[in-house]
Amino acid sequence: MAKKSSRKDGWKAKRWYNVLAPEMFNRANIGKTPADEPEKLIGRVIETSLSDLTNDGSKQNTKIIFKISDVVAGDAHTKFIGHEMAQDYMRSLIKRGTSKIDANVIATTKDGYKLKVKPSCFTIKRVRHPQIRTIRQRMHDTVTSRAEKLDFSQFIQEIVLGKVASDIYKGAKDICPIRKAEIGKTEMIFGPDEAAKTIGAQPQEEAVAVE
Repeated sequence: MAKKSSRKDGWKAKRWYNVLAPEMFNRANIGKTPADEPEKLIGRVIETSLSDLTNDGSKQNTKIIFKISDVVAGDAHTKFIGHEMAQDYMRSLIKRGTSKIDANVIATTKDGYKLKVKPSCFTIKRVRHPQIRTIRQRMHDTVTSRAEKLDFSQFIQEIVLGKVASDIYKGAKDICPIRKAEIGKTEMIFGPDEAAKTIGAQPQEEAVAVE
């Protein structure tokens, strides 16, 4: 009985805080999270779907990942640290007799944020290695070019809303028939206010042929 009472007392000591998305997502209220001290919220990772942030049901396959960075009064403010497309959705794009071409791209935005971006192209039919290399280079060039022209907030919005994937599709379809392009994942490496980290060479991904 004492243990049960102790647990109840612990919950009574906790306060619920509103979790707010960053300004790039209009400070949308993501939900609530408990803590007995606001400092303990700092660094907590929060995941939500893009459909919940935008009230757009077509965006339910996109997961947005935030980290709590500050607590003001009853609000926990967050920063964007990454996004990921649902694995079931990405697998559904792979068809028999086609190729899936992946790339790992390190991109730096105009205002100095560095991110790892993982685009993918899904072809209509099997493609040859020279085409694979060219498509992968187009993906790399499209991602890095958009990042260089946009600030962090603008770049992330173009990533999660599909604008960068659309540009990849347009840039690759003259190489071979492309059925779909997606940005499967992004991951924050560091921002301009953080110490620069040494980034090793990223391995290039091989195309996956579907038998």
